[in-house]
Amino acid sequence: MPIPKIFSFSCSRRGAFAFATALAAVTLLPTMAQAQDTIRIAVTAGPHAQIAEVARKVAERDGLVLKLVEFQDYIQPNAALDAGDVEANSYQHLPFLESQIKARGYKISAVGNTVTFPMGFYSKRVKSIADLAAGAKVGIQNDPSNSGRALQLLQKYGVIKLKPTAGVSATVADVIENPKKLQIIQVEAAQLPRSLDDLDAAAINTNFAVQAGLVPTRDAIAIEDPKNPYANLLAVRTADKDKPWVAKLVKAFQSPEVKKFVEANFAGSMVPAF
Repeated sequence: MPIPKIFSFSCSRRGAFAFATALAAVTLLPTMAQAQDTIRIAVTAGPHAQIAEVARKVAERDGLVLKLVEFQDYIQPNAALDAGDVEANSYQHLPFLESQIKARGYKISAVGNTVTFPMGFYSKRVKSIADLAAGAKVGIQNDPSNSGRALQLLQKYGVIKLKPTAGVSATVADVIENPKKLQIIQVEAAQLPRSLDDLDAAAINTNFAVQAGLVPTRDAIAIEDPKNPYANLLAVRTADKDKPWVAKLVKAFQSPEVKKFVEANFAGSMVPAF
Protein backbone atom coordinates (compact mmCIF):
# COMPACT_ATOMS: atom_id res chain seq x y z
CA MET A 1 0.00 0.00 0.00
CA PRO A 2 1.53 3.44 -0.93
CA ILE A 3 2.28 5.90 1.85
CA PRO A 4 -0.49 8.54 2.06
CA LYS A 5 0.46 11.85 0.52
CA ILE A 6 0.50 13.61 3.86
CA PHE A 7 3.54 11.52 4.76
CA SER A 8 5.43 12.19 1.56
CA PHE A 9 9.11 13.08 1.48
CA SER A 10 8.20 16.67 2.21
CA CYS A 11 7.11 15.85 5.79
CA SER A 12 9.36 16.77 8.69
CA ARG A 13 11.69 14.32 10.39
CA ARG A 14 9.50 14.53 13.51
CA GLY A 15 6.40 13.69 11.46
CA ALA A 16 8.12 10.77 9.80
CA PHE A 17 9.22 9.38 13.19
CA ALA A 18 5.67 9.73 14.59
CA PHE A 19 4.27 7.88 11.60
CA ALA A 20 6.81 5.07 11.94
CA THR A 21 6.05 4.75 15.64
CA ALA A 22 2.29 4.60 15.04
CA LEU A 23 2.73 2.06 12.26
CA ALA A 24 4.86 -0.14 14.52
CA ALA A 25 2.26 0.05 17.30
CA VAL A 26 -0.53 -1.00 14.94
CA THR A 27 1.61 -3.86 13.62
CA LEU A 28 2.24 -5.14 17.17
CA LEU A 29 -1.42 -5.15 18.22
CA PRO A 30 -2.32 -8.60 16.78
CA THR A 31 0.84 -10.11 18.29
CA MET A 32 0.01 -8.75 21.74
CA ALA A 33 -3.57 -10.01 21.53
CA GLN A 34 -2.44 -13.45 20.43
CA ALA A 35 -0.06 -13.67 23.39
CA GLN A 36 -3.01 -13.70 25.79
CA ASP A 37 -5.28 -16.77 25.82
CA THR A 38 -8.79 -16.65 27.25
CA ILE A 39 -10.01 -19.99 28.57
CA ARG A 40 -13.46 -20.83 29.91
CA ILE A 41 -13.17 -23.36 32.74
CA ALA A 42 -16.13 -25.20 34.23
CA VAL A 43 -16.14 -25.74 38.00
CA THR A 44 -18.67 -26.84 40.56
CA ALA A 45 -19.78 -24.22 43.08
CA GLY A 46 -17.95 -24.22 46.41
CA PRO A 47 -14.34 -25.32 46.98
CA HIS A 48 -13.58 -26.01 43.32
CA ALA A 49 -14.72 -22.50 42.40
CA GLN A 50 -12.69 -21.02 45.27
CA ILE A 51 -9.53 -22.85 44.19
CA ALA A 52 -10.09 -21.83 40.57
CA GLU A 53 -10.33 -18.20 41.64
CA VAL A 54 -6.86 -18.42 43.22
CA ALA A 55 -5.52 -20.18 40.12
CA ARG A 56 -7.11 -17.49 37.93
CA LYS A 57 -5.00 -14.79 39.55
CA VAL A 58 -1.84 -16.90 39.17
CA ALA A 59 -2.60 -17.66 35.52
CA GLU A 60 -2.83 -13.97 34.66
CA ARG A 61 0.93 -13.67 35.21
CA ASP A 62 1.48 -16.10 32.31
CA GLY A 63 -0.94 -14.27 30.04
CA LEU A 64 -3.74 -16.80 30.55
CA VAL A 65 -7.18 -15.34 31.27
CA LEU A 66 -9.52 -17.79 33.01
CA LYS A 67 -13.26 -17.24 32.91
CA LEU A 68 -14.97 -19.38 35.56
CA VAL A 69 -18.29 -21.04 34.67
CA GLU A 70 -20.05 -22.56 37.70
CA PHE A 71 -22.25 -25.66 37.60
CA GLN A 72 -24.36 -27.25 40.32
CA ASP A 73 -24.03 -30.90 39.27
CA TYR A 74 -21.43 -33.41 38.11
CA ILE A 75 -22.84 -34.21 34.66
CA GLN A 76 -22.99 -30.88 32.85
CA PRO A 77 -19.31 -29.81 33.13
CA ASN A 78 -18.12 -32.73 31.00
CA ALA A 79 -21.00 -32.28 28.56
CA ALA A 80 -20.11 -28.59 28.22
CA LEU A 81 -16.43 -29.41 27.70
CA ASP A 82 -17.08 -32.05 25.05
CA ALA A 83 -19.48 -29.69 23.25
CA GLY A 84 -16.94 -26.87 23.18
CA ASP A 85 -18.91 -24.55 25.47
CA VAL A 86 -15.85 -24.43 27.76
CA GLU A 87 -12.20 -25.29 27.16
CA ALA A 88 -11.44 -27.05 30.48
CA ASN A 89 -13.00 -28.21 33.71
CA SER A 90 -11.90 -28.81 37.28
CA TYR A 91 -14.20 -30.79 39.56
CA GLN A 92 -13.84 -34.57 39.14
CA HIS A 93 -11.57 -37.51 39.87
CA LEU A 94 -10.23 -39.99 37.32
CA PRO A 95 -12.63 -42.88 37.98
CA PHE A 96 -15.57 -40.52 37.40
CA LEU A 97 -14.07 -39.13 34.20
CA GLU A 98 -13.35 -42.62 32.91
CA SER A 99 -16.92 -43.72 33.64
CA GLN A 100 -18.27 -40.68 31.76
CA ILE A 101 -16.01 -41.34 28.78
CA LYS A 102 -17.13 -44.97 28.67
CA ALA A 103 -20.82 -44.10 28.98
CA ARG A 104 -20.93 -41.06 26.69
CA GLY A 105 -17.99 -41.37 24.33
CA TYR A 106 -16.42 -38.08 25.35
CA LYS A 107 -13.02 -37.21 23.87
CA ILE A 108 -11.67 -35.67 27.08
CA SER A 109 -8.26 -36.12 28.71
CA ALA A 110 -6.89 -35.51 32.20
CA VAL A 111 -3.87 -33.18 32.17
CA GLY A 112 -2.95 -32.71 35.84
CA ASN A 113 -4.01 -33.33 39.44
CA THR A 114 -5.40 -30.64 41.72
CA VAL A 115 -6.68 -31.69 45.17
CA THR A 116 -8.13 -34.69 46.97
CA PHE A 117 -11.42 -34.43 48.87
CA PRO A 118 -11.78 -37.33 51.32
CA MET A 119 -15.38 -38.54 51.09
CA GLY A 120 -17.33 -38.97 54.31
CA PHE A 121 -20.59 -40.36 55.64
CA TYR A 122 -22.74 -37.94 57.63
CA SER A 123 -25.75 -38.36 59.88
CA LYS A 124 -28.16 -36.36 62.01
CA ARG A 125 -29.17 -39.49 63.94
CA VAL A 126 -26.03 -41.41 64.90
CA LYS A 127 -22.51 -40.46 65.97
CA SER A 128 -20.74 -43.45 64.44
CA ILE A 129 -21.27 -45.62 61.37
CA ALA A 130 -21.21 -48.61 63.75
CA ASP A 131 -24.31 -47.21 65.51
CA LEU A 132 -26.56 -47.64 62.48
CA ALA A 133 -29.59 -49.74 63.41
CA ALA A 134 -30.81 -52.78 61.51
CA GLY A 135 -32.64 -51.71 58.38
CA ALA A 136 -31.22 -48.17 58.48
CA LYS A 137 -31.56 -46.09 55.32
CA VAL A 138 -28.14 -45.17 53.93
CA GLY A 139 -27.79 -42.82 50.98
CA ILE A 140 -25.01 -43.09 48.42
CA GLN A 141 -24.42 -41.36 45.09
CA ASN A 142 -26.17 -42.60 41.96
CA ASP A 143 -23.22 -42.23 39.58
CA PRO A 144 -21.03 -45.33 39.13
CA SER A 145 -17.65 -44.05 40.31
CA ASN A 146 -18.87 -42.23 43.41
CA SER A 147 -21.30 -44.97 44.43
CA GLY A 148 -18.47 -47.49 44.21
CA ARG A 149 -16.34 -45.21 46.33
CA ALA A 150 -19.07 -44.95 48.98
CA LEU A 151 -19.53 -48.72 49.06
CA GLN A 152 -15.78 -49.18 49.51
CA LEU A 153 -15.93 -46.80 52.46
CA LEU A 154 -18.77 -48.77 54.04
CA GLN A 155 -16.67 -51.89 53.63
CA LYS A 156 -13.64 -50.19 55.18
CA TYR A 157 -15.71 -49.53 58.32
CA GLY A 158 -16.95 -53.13 58.43
CA VAL A 159 -20.61 -52.38 57.71
CA ILE A 160 -20.81 -54.42 54.51
CA LYS A 161 -18.62 -56.77 52.52
CA LEU A 162 -18.11 -56.60 48.76
CA LYS A 163 -17.09 -59.24 46.25
CA PRO A 164 -13.28 -59.55 46.16
CA THR A 165 -13.35 -58.50 42.51
CA ALA A 166 -15.31 -55.31 43.17
CA GLY A 167 -13.11 -52.28 42.62
CA VAL A 168 -13.73 -48.54 42.33
CA SER A 169 -16.83 -49.19 40.24
CA ALA A 170 -18.47 -51.49 42.79
CA THR A 171 -22.26 -51.56 42.69
CA VAL A 172 -24.95 -52.54 45.17
CA ALA A 173 -25.06 -55.90 43.34
CA ASP A 174 -21.48 -56.52 44.55
CA VAL A 175 -22.55 -56.50 48.22
CA ILE A 176 -22.21 -60.08 49.47
CA GLU A 177 -22.63 -59.43 53.19
CA ASN A 178 -24.96 -56.89 54.78
CA PRO A 179 -25.47 -58.08 58.39
CA LYS A 180 -27.66 -55.11 59.37
CA LYS A 181 -29.71 -55.33 56.18
CA LEU A 182 -29.05 -51.68 55.49
CA GLN A 183 -31.31 -50.10 52.87
CA ILE A 184 -28.82 -48.59 50.43
CA ILE A 185 -30.55 -45.81 48.52
CA GLN A 186 -28.95 -44.12 45.52
CA VAL A 187 -29.44 -40.36 45.18
CA GLU A 188 -27.99 -37.68 42.87
CA ALA A 189 -24.78 -36.50 44.56
CA ALA A 190 -25.78 -32.84 44.90
CA GLN A 191 -29.06 -33.81 46.61
CA LEU A 192 -27.52 -35.93 49.38
CA PRO A 193 -26.96 -33.08 51.89
CA ARG A 194 -30.64 -32.12 51.60
CA SER A 195 -31.64 -35.77 52.01
CA LEU A 196 -30.05 -36.17 55.45
CA ASP A 197 -33.36 -35.47 57.20
CA ASP A 198 -34.86 -38.51 55.49
CA LEU A 199 -31.88 -40.84 55.82
CA ASP A 200 -30.02 -42.39 58.74
CA ALA A 201 -26.70 -41.61 57.05
CA ALA A 202 -25.44 -40.45 53.66
CA ALA A 203 -22.17 -40.40 51.75
CA ILE A 204 -21.47 -36.82 50.71
CA ASN A 205 -18.70 -35.56 48.47
CA THR A 206 -16.64 -32.96 50.30
CA ASN A 207 -17.44 -30.04 47.99
CA PHE A 208 -21.16 -30.55 48.63
CA ALA A 209 -20.53 -31.14 52.35
CA VAL A 210 -18.69 -27.83 52.67
CA GLN A 211 -21.51 -26.03 50.86
CA ALA A 212 -23.94 -27.50 53.41
CA GLY A 213 -21.85 -26.20 56.33
CA LEU A 214 -20.37 -29.58 57.21
CA VAL A 215 -16.72 -29.97 58.19
CA PRO A 216 -15.53 -33.45 57.16
CA THR A 217 -12.86 -33.83 59.83
CA ARG A 218 -15.37 -32.71 62.49
CA ASP A 219 -18.77 -33.95 61.33
CA ALA A 220 -18.20 -37.13 59.32
CA ILE A 221 -19.09 -40.39 61.07
CA ALA A 222 -16.84 -42.26 58.60
CA ILE A 223 -14.20 -40.74 56.34
CA GLU A 224 -11.63 -41.80 53.74
CA ASP A 225 -7.91 -41.53 54.31
CA PRO A 226 -6.70 -38.19 52.86
CA LYS A 227 -4.31 -39.98 50.51
CA ASN A 228 -6.50 -42.04 48.22
CA PRO A 229 -6.93 -42.86 44.51
CA TYR A 230 -9.53 -40.14 43.99
CA ALA A 231 -7.39 -37.09 43.27
CA ASN A 232 -9.34 -34.40 41.44
CA LEU A 233 -8.00 -33.28 38.11
CA LEU A 234 -7.98 -30.77 35.31
CA ALA A 235 -9.55 -32.00 32.07
CA VAL A 236 -9.51 -30.65 28.52
CA ARG A 237 -10.62 -31.93 25.15
CA THR A 238 -8.16 -34.52 23.92
CA ALA A 239 -7.52 -32.46 20.79
CA ASP A 240 -6.32 -29.57 22.98
CA LYS A 241 -4.16 -31.40 25.52
CA ASP A 242 -0.82 -30.46 23.93
CA LYS A 243 -1.62 -26.80 23.34
CA PRO A 244 0.61 -24.27 25.16
CA TRP A 245 -2.24 -22.82 27.25
CA VAL A 246 -2.81 -26.22 28.87
CA ALA A 247 0.66 -26.18 30.44
CA LYS A 248 -0.07 -22.69 31.79
CA LEU A 249 -3.37 -23.89 33.21
CA VAL A 250 -1.76 -26.83 35.01
CA LYS A 251 1.02 -24.60 36.32
CA ALA A 252 -1.52 -22.18 37.81
CA PHE A 253 -3.54 -24.91 39.55
CA GLN A 254 -0.40 -26.59 40.87
CA SER A 255 1.16 -23.35 42.08
CA PRO A 256 2.48 -22.60 45.59
CA GLU A 257 -0.34 -20.06 45.93
CA VAL A 258 -3.02 -22.71 45.43
CA LYS A 259 -1.27 -25.13 47.80
CA LYS A 260 -1.03 -22.45 50.50
CA PHE A 261 -4.71 -21.52 50.03
CA VAL A 262 -5.88 -25.13 50.32
CA GLU A 263 -3.80 -25.83 53.43
CA ALA A 264 -4.87 -22.59 55.11
CA ASN A 265 -8.59 -22.69 54.37
CA PHE A 266 -9.77 -26.30 54.42
CA ALA A 267 -8.32 -27.69 57.65
CA GLY A 268 -7.46 -31.12 56.30
CA SER A 269 -10.83 -31.63 54.61
CA MET A 270 -8.98 -31.25 51.33
CA VAL A 271 -5.30 -31.87 50.53
CA PRO A 272 -3.14 -30.88 47.53
CA ALA A 273 -2.62 -33.79 45.13
CA PHE A 274 0.45 -32.38 43.36
